[in-house]
Amino acid sequence: MTTSTPDLLPRPLSSCWLHWIAVPTGDQLGVMALLGLTDAVPVSFSSAQEVIDADSHAAAEGLARVYVSPELDGWTLIIGRWCDPCNSERSDSVLQMCEELSARYGQAQAYYYGAQGDGSAWLVAERGTVVRRYCETGEGDDHYLTLGEPLKYECSRREDLGLATSWDAATETEDDEDEWSWETLHMAPEIAALLGVSPLALTAETPLSGTGVLARTPSDAS
Repeated sequence: MTTSTPDLLPRPLSSCWLHWIAVPTGDQLGVMALLGLTDAVPVSFSSAQEVIDADSHAAAEGLARVYVSPELDGWTLIIGRWCDPCNSERSDSVLQMCEELSARYGQAQAYYYGAQGDGSAWLVAERGTVVRRYCETGEGDDHYLTLGEPLKYECSRREDLGLATSWDAATETEDDEDEWSWETLHMAPEIAALLGVSPLALTAETPLSGTGVLARTPSDAS
C-alpha cells in the first residue's frame, strides 16, 4: 500500500558512513526475528533519515538500533552501524547473519559506503553461503577480509580500466593496486543497485508496502 503523505514516501537514505543489509523479501517481521531485533517503533522516511545520519556519527552508541524498511520494490533494508560488513568487531557476525538470511530468503547482501571517499565494502551471500566479500576502506588489512571470486561487475570495471580480471592483492603491482583502490571507493552503491535495491537510489516512485521501523539490536551487538 502506497501512501501519498510526503514524509512517508520513499526517499534516498544516506549518511557520511552508511552501512546496510539488503534482503529480497517483504517479510519484515521474519527478518527481524531472525536477526534478534526487538522493540520496533514505526517511523517515517524523514525520521529514519535523521536517525541513520545521527547514528552514523555515534561510534559504539550507534550499534544499539537499526532502521528496518518497509518492502521496497521486493526488498527489505536494514540500515545502521550494526550492519557493517568490514568492521573488525562486526564482520564475522554480519557474515553469519547474511548466511542465515540467504538460507531462508535466497540472498542477502551487506554494504558499507563512505560518502566522503572513505571507502566501500560489499558482501554477497546466496543460499546460505557467502560468495563474495570485498573491502576497500584504506586500512592496510582490508585484503584479509576478501572472500570468493570477483563479481561480474568487478571484472567488467577492471577490464574497462585495462586491469587483469583475475588478480591477487598480495602480488598486484603498486600502480594497479592504487588504480583499483580509487575505483572501488565508490562502488558499493553501484553494486547494490545492480543486484537489488540501494538506499541511496530510493525515490518517491519506488514500489512500497508496509511501514519502516526503528528496532533495538541484540544486547551483545558490541
